Amino acid sequence: MTHRNRILAALPPEELAVLEPVLERVDLVTRRVLCDSGKPIPAVCFPEDAVISSLSVMADGSAIETATIGNEGMTGLALFHGVDQTPEQSFVQVPGVGHLIAAEAFRDVLPRCPTLRAQLHLFSQALYSLVAQSSGCNRKHGVDQRCARWLLLVHDRVGRDRIELTQLFLSQMLGVRRATVTVAAGVLQKAGAIRYSRGRITVVDRALLEAASCECYAVIRSTFDRLMTGRSTPSPLAALRLSEDGMTLVGDGAPLSRSVR
Repeated sequence: MTHRNRILAALPPEELAVLEPVLERVDLVTRRVLCDSGKPIPAVCFPEDAVISSLSVMADGSAIETATIGNEGMTGLALFHGVDQTPEQSFVQVPGVGHLIAAEAFRDVLPRCPTLRAQLHLFSQALYSLVAQSSGCNRKHGVDQRCARWLLLVHDRVGRDRIELTQLFLSQMLGVRRATVTVAAGVLQKAGAIRYSRGRITVVDRALLEAASCECYAVIRSTFDRLMTGRSTPSPLAALRLSEDGMTLVGDGAPLSRSVR
């Protein structure tokens, strides 16, 4: 079987032979919960073309997206680190296909799969970088740029131009009002980057969408390429001098002066 999930695709035949008997192919429908807040994680999931959102939940029941996981990774990552539940909820944001392994079966096969363990270590770091960069992005950049960044990350994962997604969902994921997303999507549509119809966004011109995004997409993309595929993709941060003589130049949060760039 050929896998679009990059972690599964990276495994040698002998490890795939260990996983195949416990690997269950499933159709992942929108809103399906894969890991619920404060409850035992029932299974890990390797998405093929679906996109999973990880939500931080507040005491009033509101929630905001803190990460997305697609064909580069695995949900239920806490199980890999020996943790059986987390405060976050993970659910299917964009529908597609995935492969499940029940929690007990995952714990059983993990010791016999060294390449899988190595891939999950790399993915853990890549996911941390995504969460960290997205956190900074949400604080520093405008909704138009964040919307473009989010759509680019989803476009990378699904492998198709048409994305089943409502503006209400997108507003929840970006932590803004629906009306704000409507304006942002309108700006991207007017620029010719996307086309929006009810419940569906189509990427029309990816280059224009990349131009509309902030640098955070390129930072995240270069990190995932380096860690998960071994490809060297330029990062916008590569040319910056961020420290001198072991001391930070960016610790106060202010932009670097031209003299130290």
